[in-house]
Amino acid sequence: MIALLIGTVAAVVGAEWQRLSGRFGNEARHRRERQQRKSQLKLLKTETEEFAASVERDLNKLPTIEETDRKR
Repeated sequence: MIALLIGTVAAVVGAEWQRLSGRFGNEARHRRERQQRKSQLKLLKTETEEFAASVERDLNKLPTIEETDRKR
């Protein structure tokens, strides 16, 4: 009876090896390590409004051609 139980367990492990290795194998360890590294990353906030304002200020400082200058 013990041999039958061991054989059944071996058959189940053999049939489910792909799922088990995905959960407990090398790939799973790499996936867990990557998740841990990603959780420690910080998102830097962009300063888009400040950048847009500085671009607008720079554009306003550029010299422009007046209508009277174009007619000459």
